Amino acid sequence: MQPAGDSAPPAVRPSARAYAVWLVALVAYAVAVFHRASLGVAAVEAQERFSAGASAVSLFLVVQLAVYAALQVPVGVALDRFGSRRMILAGALTMAAGQLVLALATDVPTAVGARVLVGAGDAMTFISVLRVVSLWFPGRTVPLITQLTGILGQLGSVVAAYPLVALLHGTSWQATFLGAAATGVVVAVLVLVALRDTPPGTEPATPAGLSELRGNLTATWREPGTRIGLYTHLVTQFSGTVFALLWGYPFLVVGQGRSPAVAAALLTLLVAVGMGVGPLFGRLCGRWPLRRSDLVFAILAVTAGVWTVVLLWPGRAPLPLLIVLVVVLGTNGPGSMIGFDYARTENPAERMGSASGVVNVGGFVASLLTILGVGVVLDVLTPGSSTAYELDAFRAAFAVQYLFWAIGLVGVLRHRRELRGRLARDGVVLAPLHIAARARLRGTSAYR
Repeated sequence: MQPAGDSAPPAVRPSARAYAVWLVALVAYAVAVFHRASLGVAAVEAQERFSAGASAVSLFLVVQLAVYAALQVPVGVALDRFGSRRMILAGALTMAAGQLVLALATDVPTAVGARVLVGAGDAMTFISVLRVVSLWFPGRTVPLITQLTGILGQLGSVVAAYPLVALLHGTSWQATFLGAAATGVVVAVLVLVALRDTPPGTEPATPAGLSELRGNLTATWREPGTRIGLYTHLVTQFSGTVFALLWGYPFLVVGQGRSPAVAAALLTLLVAVGMGVGPLFGRLCGRWPLRRSDLVFAILAVTAGVWTVVLLWPGRAPLPLLIVLVVVLGTNGPGSMIGFDYARTENPAERMGSASGVVNVGGFVASLLTILGVGVVLDVLTPGSSTAYELDAFRAAFAVQYLFWAIGLVGVLRHRRELRGRLARDGVVLAPLHIAARARLRGTSAYR
């Protein structure tokens, strides 16, 4: 057996140029998040403009998420072929076109088409930014920069929630979304001028042909590291996303009887917790890359455990318990980023785009199906078209989550076994976590 430490080798310092390129990519991602969230914060105005009910406005979100998820693998393959700069540029222009169409739209079908464009451009952005991070930063630094990318990119939703809403109330629908479209064009120019795919001196990869791309995609899927990344993303992301994106607010206000101000504060806390724990998760994954699955299991156990307590609580849950729930859900987004780290470390650079695309499908498909599942259960258990949902209806609806937690857990366990089997064939056998922890305290090997 090969005795070695659990930890990674010492880190190499990234260059100032790497940080400058990353900041350009980060701005592009933050603006993509801004476009993604822009219609959600204008939902009331959208109902008035398009003379549509809440279900029609919800359709905008569902279609947008569906397009985003459906395009992840094709975008990943294209990313391996064309590189990050072209894909981020195409994404920025596609989202700008979507916002332009939305600015001029006066009916629901046109507005849905606009959100399809936004979803398509959004799909091109995040995994392209991750590829920039992987190619510009040394390996041990990548998990931390990846977490910071996910966290700081969410500032785009803050811009949507405050300046965009203020502009909407101060001017008009058309002026607001024309301004959003112009923002996308500005980002496209910035990417064109300042973003580069690889560091200077790096030999550019030879563009793959169609047959090679198909072969790479097959190899990407067969890689256990890609699949554990997909199930990691699935099992850690969807609960927090569903809560923050759609059903958390009505659960807190209608189901738990909290005031809108309290509900808004709790959702803000969820985002703040994610910003706080993301760098910690990044450092843990960079320091102990062979123990990432243990962190995934911890996030899953705590999330499912706290939800179980909340759903079984007799009557409405006390505010401290709801705060605990929101704090735990705040770890879900950063936890899902571990899936991309698996894709990065277990795939060669020429398959990085397709691997990240496969991983990104997991959480968004689970989120979309859970959003729909919760809505279906609430409708079945609530008479007529009323939105006065009972607490018991929410309990039954949120129980849908257990199905996806089970699917994700089985997937992570199965593919972790494959990865550890491969390590064992290379002469490295990981000791159980409790033995490894005691070994670290004694300063001995964490392997057996």
